[in-house]
Amino acid sequence: MTNKARIKPSDSLQGVRYEIRGRLARRAHEMQRRGHEIISLNIGNPGLFGFRTPETMRLAMIENLHASEGYCHQKGIFPAREAVVMQQQARGVAGVTAEHVFMGNGVSELIDLTLRALLDPGDEVLVPSPDYPLWTASVTLNGGRAVHYPCPPENGFLPDLEAMAALLTPRSRALVLINPNNPTGIVYPRETLQAIVRLAEKHGLIIFSDEIYDQMTYDGVESIPVAPLVRDTLCATFSGLSKIYRACGYRVGWVSFSGQVEPAQAYLEALDLLASLRLCSNVPAQWAVQTALGGFQSIREIVAPGGRLHESRQALIDSVAASRYLRMVKPQGAMYAFIGVDRNAIPHFDDQDFALELLEQKQVLVAPGTSFNTSYNDHFRVTTLPDAATLRAVFQRIEEALESYAGKPGRAERIAS
Repeated sequence: MTNKARIKPSDSLQGVRYEIRGRLARRAHEMQRRGHEIISLNIGNPGLFGFRTPETMRLAMIENLHASEGYCHQKGIFPAREAVVMQQQARGVAGVTAEHVFMGNGVSELIDLTLRALLDPGDEVLVPSPDYPLWTASVTLNGGRAVHYPCPPENGFLPDLEAMAALLTPRSRALVLINPNNPTGIVYPRETLQAIVRLAEKHGLIIFSDEIYDQMTYDGVESIPVAPLVRDTLCATFSGLSKIYRACGYRVGWVSFSGQVEPAQAYLEALDLLASLRLCSNVPAQWAVQTALGGFQSIREIVAPGGRLHESRQALIDSVAASRYLRMVKPQGAMYAFIGVDRNAIPHFDDQDFALELLEQKQVLVAPGTSFNTSYNDHFRVTTLPDAATLRAVFQRIEEALESYAGKPGRAERIAS
C-alpha cells in the first residue's frame, strides 16, 4: 500500500520568514504568467532595471576561465582575498591578512556560515528592527534567538542605544549592524557607530557588520566602515559584488575579520571547516573581485547629482512629499526607501493588505514593512532602482491605491461584519 502521509517540513523552519520572495512575490509571478506587466519594487536587483556590471569585470572573468575549472582553496582565490585585504588596509584596518578573508557565494551564504560556526542552541544575536530578514532567519535556522533592537522611525531609524543595552543577557554572542541600512537607507553617523562598538567591546560581542552598500551614499553623506573603530573584540565585515558593482548574479561576497583575531582562532577554524565542506565558492566570478576593488569606481557617478540612482531617489523623495498619505525618513544611502503611511489619514492601514491590493489593482509589487521584522504595520519598502520617470508613474499608482484603500473598511471592521 502506498503511504500517502503528508511530508512534514523540518521544525527548524518554524519562525523563519523571507517574505520579500514570499506569498506576494508568488502571486506576482502568477499574474505575469497570465500576461500582466508587474513593476517589481520588492527586491534590489540592479540587472532587472538595466544596470550593467562594469565591462572590466566581465573581461577579468573571461580571461581567467582557463584557471577556473577546478576547485579553489576553500577560502577563495588569493588575488580576490588579497584585494579585500588591500581595501581594508586603505580604510585603516590594521593586521588583516588573506587568511582572515573568506569568499562566499554571495554575502547570504557567509551570513549562514559565520552564524553556524558560532551559535549553540539558545544563543542570542542582537539584530536591528527593521532588519534585512536573512539575518533573523539565519540566526533562527542555526539554533539561535534573534533579539531585535529597535531603530524606530521617530528616531530617524537610528538604533535606540539604551534599548539595545537593556536587551543584553549572558547568552548574547553577537551584534549585527547593517550600514548603509537595508531597508531604511539610513547611514549611521560616527558617534552612533562608536557607541555601538563600545557596547560590543564591553560585553565581548562579535560585531557582524553588513556593509554591502558601503559606497552607495548621497548628498555628501559618508559611509564609515566599522572595522577601523574596533579594537577589543572581533569584527566581521561583509561585502560583495552584488550592489556597488551591479553583479548580483555573479554570487560573490566576502567576509573579513579584524580586531581581536587571535582569541578567535578556534572560531575561525570552525568557519574554515564549514567552508571546506561546501568545497569552495563560485570560482570564475572571484576573478572579477581584484578588478572591481582596484579599478574605476563607477558607482560614484551613479549616486552623484545627475546620476541615475541620485535622480531616481530624488523622484521618490518628491513623490512622497507630494502625497496626501505618505511620509518618509529621507534615505541617505543604499537603494531603498522605507515609506510610512499617515495613520491620521488611514487609521486602519495594514501593510500586508495594502501590498496585496496594490499588486492586484495597480500591478506594483512592494515589500510590506512587517517583512523586515517590525512591530508596526504602517510601512512598506521600495527599491530606487527604476529610472526617475518610472518611479514617478509608480507613485501615481500608489497614491490612487491609497485613495481607494482609505475609503474601505479595515480588516477588523470586515471581520466584525
